[in-house]
Amino acid sequence: MYRAASGLGALKRHGLDGQMLNIAIRTASTSVAQSSSGGFWTWLTGARSNALPPPDFKLPGVTIPPPLPDLVEPGKTKITTLANGVKIASETTPGPSCSVGVYVNCGSVHEEPETLGATQLLKKMAFTTTTNRSHLRVVREIEAVGGNVKASANREMMGYSYAALKTYTPEMVEVLIDCVRNPAFLDWEVKEQITKLKAELAEASSNPETLLLEALHATGYSGALANPLIASESSVSRLNTNVLEDFIAENYTAPRIVLAATGVDHDELVSIAEPLLSDMPSVTGPAKPKSTYVGGEYRRTADSLNTDVALAFEVPGGWLKEKEFVTVSVLQTLLGGGGTFSWGRHGKGLHSRLNHLANEFDQIKSIAAFKDVHSNTGIFGIHTSTDAAFVPKAIDLATRELTSLATPGQVDQTQLDRAKATAKSAILMNLESKASATEDMGRQVLAFGERKPVEHLLKVVDGVTLKDITALAEKIISSSLTMASHGNVLNVPTYDSVSGKFRSK
Repeated sequence: MYRAASGLGALKRHGLDGQMLNIAIRTASTSVAQSSSGGFWTWLTGARSNALPPPDFKLPGVTIPPPLPDLVEPGKTKITTLANGVKIASETTPGPSCSVGVYVNCGSVHEEPETLGATQLLKKMAFTTTTNRSHLRVVREIEAVGGNVKASANREMMGYSYAALKTYTPEMVEVLIDCVRNPAFLDWEVKEQITKLKAELAEASSNPETLLLEALHATGYSGALANPLIASESSVSRLNTNVLEDFIAENYTAPRIVLAATGVDHDELVSIAEPLLSDMPSVTGPAKPKSTYVGGEYRRTADSLNTDVALAFEVPGGWLKEKEFVTVSVLQTLLGGGGTFSWGRHGKGLHSRLNHLANEFDQIKSIAAFKDVHSNTGIFGIHTSTDAAFVPKAIDLATRELTSLATPGQVDQTQLDRAKATAKSAILMNLESKASATEDMGRQVLAFGERKPVEHLLKVVDGVTLKDITALAEKIISSSLTMASHGNVLNVPTYDSVSGKFRSK
């Protein structure tokens, strides 16, 4: 085309008339089209390329799979219990990836004074040197399959998860079980992780929200749930290889372990895992320590212009009582909340009850409902961060919102329907992640010996009524108040005065 244009320019320079110029243009365009009809292949080889095959041309030896149906039924959870009590649970899901996890009925509630912080250190020691692999080999084998590993430790459960392509399931299961069952606990590695753990715990202690949740448990409970997740530096310093080995031997027993997987064929998983888990000791271990909710107050002064305050009450029954757990989840969604910086004056959370307070009062930096529910008990309440001088008013507003939930007529059906829809959306979005679905499977099998389908949970959410909201809210705020504050606590009202606002309801 460049050459044709150059030729046309020469014709213009020689002063050809318009008719001759038009003839030249048509001739140039035809010659360019003819010369380019062969495409890249003709230019490269000098040969003429064949015409393209029709769209319905069938390639020899290639079978096109049938299209997916409009509705794909979700996979059913299958569970196999080995002779020693280990449970293997899985469900098939579409897609090339899978998630495998080992979950242990063991957490900070099982720690004694001499082992405080052990579960957090075990989380740090996950996927390090085992009796069969060096730390370097563990890392290299995970990287070789493009895997992603994670360990978690909370108050009642330890979790070790591994995600990768499902074609690597045998390698994933073998490495995962080896890291859980056979940690070497080399002295230098333990000391190194203790140093890192101290730094992490110090950083967590400076986060007001994390600190207050810890304080609510330490103050509000008597017994095992008062054990800290953020252990003190002195407690962590007492830990060593012998402490960790004894803790694992006592708590990592077969009846307290579940191997769960999402995206894996169940029979294949059992055939891989059974030889690796069948020799674990079938010892039940000690019973879960008791905890009693008592309430109380915690205050901590810090150099800050703001004050963080949390008001909490007991959730009776915990998540083992399904109806109450689902209802308190709807309660949390109903109150909602957030921070003005995170979502601005308009946007998500716009219709929640606490969001209106953040919009109305500029002194409130954030205000939100929270819950932390365990197997037999839990806490529910409101956390707010506000200007120090505005603390009394913020507490009055939080008290008003909590008591209004327990007052008939203060929550209408439109608000409840919106909260239930939001709660169901959160459940479904969370289970879209294979890792989250695997953890949910492990947690439910540990607690119930089965996994209830998500449709069942959604039906329970749909069944929550205005009467349920009022009854549970009244039951919650009738328990003892636990109040925790951090920052400039000079203007925080006394515990008795705040507690009395709920008693006078």
